[in-house]
Amino acid sequence: MPKLKTKKAAAKRFKATATGKFKYPRANRQHILGKKSPKRKMTLRKAGVVDKTNEAAVRKMMPYA
Repeated sequence: MPKLKTKKAAAKRFKATATGKFKYPRANRQHILGKKSPKRKMTLRKAGVVDKTNEAAVRKMMPYA
């Protein structure tokens, strides 16, 4: 069976954790930060974890992660 290719777009967006979950950086933290509340910006600093309903799709895009 041939090797599976990793989807490079997914590899740039997601990182696998030690427990096998996938984390990603939150959106909306690049610019226009003046109108966003400090609480919202603080929450956006934390990495998000891929929901279990989408985890199979991400795992398929990144077979060796």
